[in-house]
Amino acid sequence: MTTSQSPDSQAFIFEVAKAELSKTRVVPLDIEQPLNENEVLLKVDKFALTANNISYGVAGDALGYWRFFPTTNPDEQAQWGRLPVMGYADVISSNCEQINVGERVWGFLPMGTHVKILAGRLSESGFSDVSPCRKGLSPLYSTFERISKNPFYQVENENFDILLRGLFTTSWLVDDFMFDNNYFGAQQYLITSASSKTSIALAFAIKQRGERPAIGITSESNRSFVESLGCYQQVVSYEEISSLNKSVPSVLVDMAGGEKTLTSIHTHFAEQLFYSCRIGVTQHNDINIDGTFNFDNLPGAKPIFFFAPTQLTKRTIDWGTGKTMKQIGMSLLRYIEFCRSSMTIEYTKEVSQVDAIYQQVLAGKADASTGQIISL
Repeated sequence: MTTSQSPDSQAFIFEVAKAELSKTRVVPLDIEQPLNENEVLLKVDKFALTANNISYGVAGDALGYWRFFPTTNPDEQAQWGRLPVMGYADVISSNCEQINVGERVWGFLPMGTHVKILAGRLSESGFSDVSPCRKGLSPLYSTFERISKNPFYQVENENFDILLRGLFTTSWLVDDFMFDNNYFGAQQYLITSASSKTSIALAFAIKQRGERPAIGITSESNRSFVESLGCYQQVVSYEEISSLNKSVPSVLVDMAGGEKTLTSIHTHFAEQLFYSCRIGVTQHNDINIDGTFNFDNLPGAKPIFFFAPTQLTKRTIDWGTGKTMKQIGMSLLRYIEFCRSSMTIEYTKEVSQVDAIYQQVLAGKADASTGQIISL
């Protein structure tokens, strides 16, 4: 039996050209059709837009990010995509007996007003989208959390939560992975794109653990902001990489992804680079998407992509789900309190302003101290 609220008259979604990320459009959504069995219609309340979301577009089909929310016109799926973002949504129509209208959820959403999902893997704490397009994708990114069952949920934290939780979880798991492997014998961290929210979260987690110092590498324009955070032992610009002491055994966590930056660090530290961890692509203009850049030719450790669900699964086996989620949840609350003093929130409600915000983030020109929350 389908239950529902009256849907809004206007429903639309923001789309990006896969081959040219600066090209965007807003297209209408049809949300009037009846729901099939176990389908649920969510009204997107708010979502965050960060450089991390841009990396989804850069990775694109290579990591399956375009498959989460494919365009409705099959003829356009090769050209146009819908970027996943973290956000909150409310159930406004449900043809699933175990999901009630009015429930509020947290999870991966598209940049739009609504999304229809096929609910499965239901539990007291949440449910998943088991639509055919999700086959083979990480279940972690298909889960919707019922906020009424999250013991760490605080309504006043919602904006910071969607800005920070996803990337903080990744950063927490990176720090845990390095600790779990005794830092591969290294004595310090090197973190690129040090002003990015994911890098700041990692530096915060590293400082909280207190076992290894972190050196932040950033643009000259962001140096003052990064230094003001107090999370990094030292901050240098990309032009100053060669000034670092290359005799110190190091692990690199590369959030920038630029081939020039990666080459500079590997060449400078050479065999003293004990582990090279690739995560972000904030320098997406310095990436050869044709795959001609040969990472195997770099001195030092071979760069390896970090896949957060792998470490999360390991810790869940080691500690159990409850303890793992408690560890991450308590750490996140501490990080949110830290960010209240270093980050301001900009709230946008007009669809006409979304492209301008997106273009700023895409170009790497967004204010590092500002978090963008969008509610359409």
